[in-house]
Parts: sequence; C-alpha cells; structure tokens
Amino acid sequence: MAFSQKFSPLTTEEPNPLLLAVVLNTEGSLKISIGQPEAALKSWQEAEQAYTAANDISGQIGSKINQAQALQALGLYRRAKDVLTEVNKKLVNQQDLSLKLKALRSLGVALQVVGDLQQSEQILKESLTLSQKLGSVADTSEILFSLGNTKRSLPQNEQALSYYKQAFSIATNPRVQVEALLNQLSIYIETSKINEAVELVPKIKPLLLKLPTSRMSIYAEVNFATSIKHLSQKDDGTPWQYQAAQILARAIKDSENIGDLRAKSYSLNELGKLYESSQQPELALKLSNEALSIAQAINASDIAYQAAWQIGRLNKSEGNLEVASSAYSSAVEILKSLRSDLVAVNPNIQFSFQESVEFVYREYVSLLLASNPNQENLKKAREIIEALQLAELDNFFREACIDAKPQQIDFIDTQAAVIYPIILQDRLEVILSMPNGEALSSYRTQLGQRDIENTIKLMRQSLNPVFSNDLRLKTSQQLYNWLIRSAEEKLASRGIKTLVFVLDGSLRNIPMAALHDGKQYLLEKYNIALSPGLQIMRSQSVNNRRLKVIAAGLSEANQGFKALPAVKSEVTKISAKLSTKLLLNDKFTDSNLKNLIKSTPFSVLHLATHGQFSSRSDDTYIVTWNGKINVKDLDELLKVRSEPESVPVDLIVLSACQTAKGDNRAILGLAGVAVRSGARSTIATLWAVQDESTAKFMVEFYKQLSTPGITKAQALRNTQITFLKDRDFLHPFYWAPFVLIGDWL
Repeated sequence: MAFSQKFSPLTTEEPNPLLLAVVLNTEGSLKISIGQPEAALKSWQEAEQAYTAANDISGQIGSKINQAQALQALGLYRRAKDVLTEVNKKLVNQQDLSLKLKALRSLGVALQVVGDLQQSEQILKESLTLSQKLGSVADTSEILFSLGNTKRSLPQNEQALSYYKQAFSIATNPRVQVEALLNQLSIYIETSKINEAVELVPKIKPLLLKLPTSRMSIYAEVNFATSIKHLSQKDDGTPWQYQAAQILARAIKDSENIGDLRAKSYSLNELGKLYESSQQPELALKLSNEALSIAQAINASDIAYQAAWQIGRLNKSEGNLEVASSAYSSAVEILKSLRSDLVAVNPNIQFSFQESVEFVYREYVSLLLASNPNQENLKKAREIIEALQLAELDNFFREACIDAKPQQIDFIDTQAAVIYPIILQDRLEVILSMPNGEALSSYRTQLGQRDIENTIKLMRQSLNPVFSNDLRLKTSQQLYNWLIRSAEEKLASRGIKTLVFVLDGSLRNIPMAALHDGKQYLLEKYNIALSPGLQIMRSQSVNNRRLKVIAAGLSEANQGFKALPAVKSEVTKISAKLSTKLLLNDKFTDSNLKNLIKSTPFSVLHLATHGQFSSRSDDTYIVTWNGKINVKDLDELLKVRSEPESVPVDLIVLSACQTAKGDNRAILGLAGVAVRSGARSTIATLWAVQDESTAKFMVEFYKQLSTPGITKAQALRNTQITFLKDRDFLHPFYWAPFVLIGDWL
C-alpha cells in the first residue's frame, strides 16, 4: 500500500511544492495500482524532490518507501532493500509510527526476497508488534502473510501455513485473502496433502472473481492455474487441466482488457506450458512464440527466457534439433544477461531455481552432447557448464557476486587437466579439457539420473568406517569407471600431474581423492583440486608464496557448540612453525579478528572452529567466540585490510566446519565460502572429522606447504598420503574429506 500524505493547500501565486508533491504521490499510487511500476517510480522520485523543496521530512521518507515498493514491483529487490535500510536508519527516532510501520514491513519483504531470511523474520515481527499496537488490522494481515512467505522460504511449511491462515482470517483486503489461500494451496500440493488442496480450490474461485482487474489479479489467476495443473498430476479423478486452461484463458483476456503486455506474455507462456504437458505441442508452440515475441518487445527478460526454453523443449521433442538448439541458446544468453535480476520474480509467482533455471542449462548441454558432438558443441557445452556453476552461486547469494572472465587452462598450468562431469536425466556426461590447446573430448555413462544419484549417495555413506571396505571399494571403483577410466590413457601419455574437477550437483558431496581404480586411490596418482569454474579462478605463481598466517580457533565449548580440545594444540603448533598472529577462544571475537585482518599483512587465514556449509547462504557461517560470521560477510571482512595489494590472501583454511545435516546441496555453501572470501584458494572438509586427527592433519599440511616450490595441491596430496600410510588413519574417512577449492598452484 502506498504512503499518502495529508495536506492543507496554501494559497499562493508561486507553485506550491507541497501540493505538487501530493499530486505526484497520488499519481504514483494510481500508476502502481494499474501495473505501471516504472511510471510509479518516476512519479514518486519527483514527489520526493517536491517534499524536499517543501521541507516535509515525513513526505520525503514516505516517498522513499513508495519508491522501494515500485522497485520491488520491478523485481529490483536488492535496490529496494538498500533504499529501505537507509530509510529505517532515519526512522529510529521517528515519532510517526504509521510511517515506521510501513518502512519496516517493506524492508522485511525485501529481505525475504533477497534471501536474508532470519533478518526478514526479525524485522517483520517488529512491524507486527507495531501494527498490533496501532490496531491496524489491514497492516497486521499483510505482515502475517509476509511472515508466512519468510517461513516458507526457510523452509518451515507448518509455521508458514499457520501465518497464512491467520492472515486470511483477519484480512479485510480481498487481495491478501486470495494470496493467503493460494499459498496454502501450493503448500498442500507440494506436501501431497491432496484432500486439503481439493477442499481449498472452490474457496479461491469466487474470491478471484471479486478482485478488480490488475496485474496483481492476473498473476493470482496464473498462480491458481499453476497449482491446479500440479494438482492434476496427483489427483487424476478431476478434469483439473481443463479448469487450469479456463483460468489462464481468462488471465489472457484480463491482461488484454487493461493493456498489460507483461501480464499477457506471462499468461500466454503458462498456457503454453499447460498445452505442452497435455501433449498438444502445436498449440503450445504457437502460444510460446507469441509470449516470446511480446516479452522481447517489452524487454521482459524473465519471461522471455522461459518462453525461449519452452520453444527449445517443444522443438527438441518434435525432432527439430537445429531450431531447438537456437532456442536454448537464446534462453541461456537471456539468463546470463539477467544474472542479478534472477530474484526479480514476483513473489506471488511460484519460482524455484532448480525447476526454472537449472534445467535450462542441463537440457541445453544434453542437446549439445547428443550422439557424437563436434568441437564446437563440446566447447559450447563446457561454456554452458561453467555458466551453470555461476548461476548456482548467484542464486546461492541472491545476487550476481562474481565478475567472470574465461581463462584457458594452458595459462594456469600446462600439467593440469580439467574434468567436467554433468548429471543429466538419462546419463552422466564427462568433458575432458587438456592443456596445450588439445581438442576437447567427452565420454558418457548411459544410466538414469536416479541410479546415478543413488550410487553417489552410497559412495558418501560407505566412507563412514562402519561400512564394509568391500562395499566402499566397489562403489568408489564404479564412480572411478564413470569419471576417469575413459581418460586414463590420455592423462598418462600427456604427463598430467593435476586433475581439476568442476563438479556438478551431488558429485560435490564425495571426495574425488577416494575414487579407486581397483589397485590404488586416485589420490596416489594425481594432485586433486576442485573449482567452481575456471572463469572465476584467481591464480598465482607458487614462487611468490609467503606464509604469513592469521590463526583463530575455539577449543572451549561456547554458544551451545561443543568443545574442540585439539584445536588449541593445532593452532599453537602452527604458530610455532610459521609467522602467525593467534586468536584463541575468548580472544577470537568478530572485532578482534577484523582489527587483526586490518592491521596485519597475511597470506593465510586459518579458522579452526565450528561452522556450517548449507545450500542457503543464510545458514552458511563460521562461529566466533561472540557470534557467527555469515558467508555473505566474508568478503567485507577481508576488504578491511590496510594493504590489500601487498600480501594477497592466498588461502583460507576452514578446520572443523561441516555440512548441514539433511541438505543434499549443502556443498554449494562450501563453494560459496570459497568464492565470497575472495581468497585464491580454500581448504575445508566435506564432513566433520575427529578434531585430534584434524589437528594432526593441519600441522602436517603446513609443514608440506612451507617446502619451497611446492604447490597447494601437492602439499594437500602429500599430507593425505602421509595419513594413508599411517595405520591409525589409513581409512579414507580421515584423509579424504579435505578438499582444495580454487587455485591449486
């Protein structure tokens, strides 16, 4: 709801800035209500200038809040968040509680969309308290709905449902009622509560019809139709698809009636999807082409890529591979141009990165690598795999966080080969990139995705010492056969010393070092490194390494985390061997670490503490004595250095961190840490290892790393082989989880 200012017009011959401000403010509210956020933003920016001329502080702040709402409507959530953060700083001592409430609520919504979920919940609860104090039922229902969205994103579906039900029960605004019911419906369908979903459908229909026609009402219709389409996949006793088609046809007609081309394009594309799923490709293709044409004409890139992708899918299924390839290429190029705006999907539109973005890349790679791909297709497929890695990290951070520049492996290391495996629906494809300008090659294992994923999961489980060695070796040999066997001869004949893996999906969960060829581990033949993609490499000559260390650790129990007794021994032994500044236990605070980073030249940051990697940036953190350092704050932490160019951060070592339990994509958080820190390399563990053996491992690693001329990958490998030869630690559980991400030199 837009902020509006009460006023008393003054009689004067000069233009009255306050009167002008109110007119512009009202104009902005009108524009946003009819689905013209760009025009609304312009009006509210001009209103802010007029309020400034009138010296009306409340008016200025209100205009800022309105601008943030327009930015959200345009999908520019990060900009909206920045505007609202600035507004809320000004409102700390503001007496106008109504104004403060609107700012807090808008900020809570923006934080939810950009992924700052804990902060979003906190801000929204603060605004809820304020709205209840003011007795504003309308605001309270809106905030309860927004809290439901935040809980759903966490994901905490039961709590989300509770908030949606509360929002619906008190809402006086039909829009909030409809949205609360729609979100309940989609949760019921997602969680297979079909009876509850079926009961809700007839309650939503009449409420939708009562809504005044606007972009919001059209998006609600599309949302409803999408849920009904998904319901048809779980309950085939009702003609759900026919009902969904009727609703989408009405959405198209409504968008035509109000002249909203964006809403029309979106509705057409969704109807095309429905026809595609009901095996009517000709109709689906016609609608998708129309949607694409409109989306391109109005620069609606977030709709255009989906329409292009759909055209690609449809042509592929019809055997028109050249047209399909061109359409997929267009979809990927649009996605690349979007990058930071991928969160620019209206929160009322159901959206999942895996369903709506990741599949575009995977399906295009599958098409490029079909039959016997030529060099052009292999290079394109490698480029798309790299682009997918970037897209995943952008989605992890909810922003475009990396300036990617393609690098040739020859310029990094002439004795390294890069292996790109990618899991597709019907097979596992591997691209092998050799140095010295050699042609790319590829090989595949024809197997369903579920079987591939199950084998990877079994490999991970078998690395626990309680499993039999026979099972572990059998599974690791199977994965070796898939990933390495076909490349063995080429790797050996070219004198390759280092294998760099750009891993895909759940393959990130298993250590490549523990793959076994039937005679020995892969580790025994090669140095091994992981990369989120060569486009984001930061390489450095090994001859320039200077080991200056900042070490920080927690050995004592604190903040609900258990004690790590061996950490004290770990960091003190490292300090004894290398030039080190040490922060231990209560000295390891956020501020002490920041001050040390600012004042001390260093090349290695060693953090021996609890931490967690997750598929969500909100849940990826490192524990200090008095708090947590979130992955999003890592780059800011390292930017405080006084002499950033004098001693580059060559390596961050994360000792004792672990992956989030039950999170199959948690290793994405490890890649996120590696990228966000800005360091050239990161060493961390894929699972929590006993802190005594970790301490011993780390001391040996630094001993190896301090050897002149040795690379980080060699130092890690030598340390792992030392463990492999030690009867107490020869099981891969102790040495395999340590992985090097980034520059291996």
